[in-house]
Amino acid sequence: MSADTQKKRAGEAAALRVEAGMTVGLGTGSTAAWFVKALAARNLADLRCVPTSEATAELARDLGLPLSTLEDSPRIDLTVDGADEVGPGLALIKGGGAALLREKLVWEASARCLVIADAAKVVKTLGAFALPIEVVAFGHKTTANRIADVLADHDIAMPARVRTASPQAASDRVASIGAQYVRTDGGNLIYDAKCGAIHDPARLADDLKLITGVVEHGLFLDLADEAIIGTDGGVDLLTP
Repeated sequence: MSADTQKKRAGEAAALRVEAGMTVGLGTGSTAAWFVKALAARNLADLRCVPTSEATAELARDLGLPLSTLEDSPRIDLTVDGADEVGPGLALIKGGGAALLREKLVWEASARCLVIADAAKVVKTLGAFALPIEVVAFGHKTTANRIADVLADHDIAMPARVRTASPQAASDRVASIGAQYVRTDGGNLIYDAKCGAIHDPARLADDLKLITGVVEHGLFLDLADEAIIGTDGGVDLLTP
């Protein structure tokens, strides 16, 4: 069975968790898009939806979902979002869609957070998927040097690389500068760190946030309350 089918199952199962009158955080990415589509199909009354990216906002708007902002809806009942890796205790790597800062802001404003993913995203140790790190564009190469020092302290030898976009991707869904550097919706850059294995995610998360120039990183720790994992046989439910 394809990963897309598993993602669709997870997204549709998550949409059933939403009730009329809720304020819902809408995640970003291919799995979250299945959730947005399934939520719109339910046609629930009095929803308010807070998207985590411009791409998600455009999809939700096209489907007729009522949109709000974090400023107007600071208390979110439930956020549903995908992940690039789901590790033990529902520790996550997110940010493949370059929306990690907005995603984390919405997640932290939510009473409950539900992660959805296909079965291949469940791992025993985080780090096979490159860890996204969002940085301010000004002086980003010096910030990258400081990131490299922190990674080395965690026995991660590979330096982080600035994310670039293909010309098609740049025209399709992201803005770019210079050599097609990916820009986030907030105007920042993304560096991807090929960690291999992250043995102490909490310490790495703390150390990265101490770097001047780092805006946010893709380690989502102690935020997910439950995971719905799409499988060939249906869905599996995971808790921390």
